[in-house]
Amino acid sequence: MKSQFASLRLLSLTRSTAFGSIRRPLIRLRSCPKCGEPWPPRRRYAHTPADDPHFESILDTPPILVKQGQQHGAGLIVLILIPAIAFGLGTWQIFRLRWKTEMLAKFEDRILRPPLPLPPRIDPDAIKDFDYRRVYATGVFRHDQEMLIGPRVHDGKDGYLVVTPLQREDNGSTILVNRGWIPKKLKRQIDRKDGLPMGPVTIEGLLREPWKKNMFTPNNKPEMGEFYFPDVEEMAGFTGSDPIWVEETMQPDLVKAYDREAAGIPIGRPAEVNLRNNHTQYIFTWYALSAATAIMFWMVVKKPPSDVARRVRQSREW
Repeated sequence: MKSQFASLRLLSLTRSTAFGSIRRPLIRLRSCPKCGEPWPPRRRYAHTPADDPHFESILDTPPILVKQGQQHGAGLIVLILIPAIAFGLGTWQIFRLRWKTEMLAKFEDRILRPPLPLPPRIDPDAIKDFDYRRVYATGVFRHDQEMLIGPRVHDGKDGYLVVTPLQREDNGSTILVNRGWIPKKLKRQIDRKDGLPMGPVTIEGLLREPWKKNMFTPNNKPEMGEFYFPDVEEMAGFTGSDPIWVEETMQPDLVKAYDREAAGIPIGRPAEVNLRNNHTQYIFTWYALSAATAIMFWMVVKKPPSDVARRVRQSREW
């Protein structure tokens, strides 16, 4: 058998050309991967790999270690950004807390001061320096220009805020007065005659800076008498008043509030600052989220790779 393989290897074809004879091997034989002896190529009539005595399955090839570490994709970048962003938001809330605390202290100081008479003419640009300042004014209510803002909920009941222009005496300006809340069933003026004072009246309330409308509040429809938001500029232009907003106040008395509701008299707000200050909760929430996601990031990075992920079976004959 060995001599037969050697004779086949030396078999060649001689071809004559203009440059002489060229000897080319007729058959190129491979060597056995195990014993190193030459062996002939597979015949074309072999139907299965088992006909080859030197066939080796890829399942018998030993596994090769091709991966030892654990690589992370874009998810790891997102995971490291979350604690950083949450920490930044928590720090920002600390500055917001300081700003809100100083503003509340300033408003509380203004409320504790005695009320001031409202000047005949007021510069709208100066109202921000007198926000939450207690004032009083005398004039006549223009009930024919009354506006209802709603719906508004008070003690679980639906209703409206009554806004009435106050035409001041001695050729003073006309201002907008938020008289308070009434129930929905007393929407019509004919059902609350006791709540429509005639003649000169003196009101006391808080001088307020106009609010800013958010994107979720629908637009007012003054021509249809529908107001959803106290747009001071719009309401003042609709009634011919100055853009001055005063919220009438009253002493917080539950019995008195029930009597006013039954008589159709608007329930005014108490003279206090009603701004929310939840920045302390926000600080705790953001810092807690930052700490939790930082721990998750550390666990993902330090987690050892599993055996299945580390070893991949690979064959040179694949």
